[in-house]
Amino acid sequence: TDLGHYVLIALLFFLLSGVPLIQAALVAGFHIYTIKKVSGRHADIGDLFKGFNFFLHTLVASLLIGLFTFLGVLALIIPALVIAAMYKFTYLFIVDKRMEFWPAMQASHNVVRNDYFGFTMFLILAFFVNVLGFLCLIVGMLVRVPVTVAAITIAYKELVGFDQQTLDSL
Repeated sequence: TDLGHYVLIALLFFLLSGVPLIQAALVAGFHIYTIKKVSGRHADIGDLFKGFNFFLHTLVASLLIGLFTFLGVLALIIPALVIAAMYKFTYLFIVDKRMEFWPAMQASHNVVRNDYFGFTMFLILAFFVNVLGFLCLIVGMLVRVPVTVAAITIAYKELVGFDQQTLDSL
């Protein structure tokens, strides 16, 4: 049933992420669901919408990350990949540590700063998983997002660790 729930959440995510300005809150909600699953806590589909509790911070973070990544694309592709990797944990810091957008972006960068190459390779690997999911059409797309979100959440757990107060409040 876990895979079924992940697929259902991915389907909801795809359906709703086309609505302007809410995708970042949905990503945060997807992380909340995954934090609960990884921590052995009860998670349900409604957790996808708990990301809206952090709407403003996730929105501003997503706009800034998008802008910085776009500027990286203008400077060639490699800087864009490094920038995207630098901020991969931003939503988790917003949700888990209850940070505002800029401190969360700085915290994510501080984690990645220790291994830009490794985190960029992690992002590239996630990209290839997403391409493979895309090539498998609908079924692959419903699996690729949960796999990517779970990988990022687990990496965050291993590198930073979840805040116990957050776990208790989710």
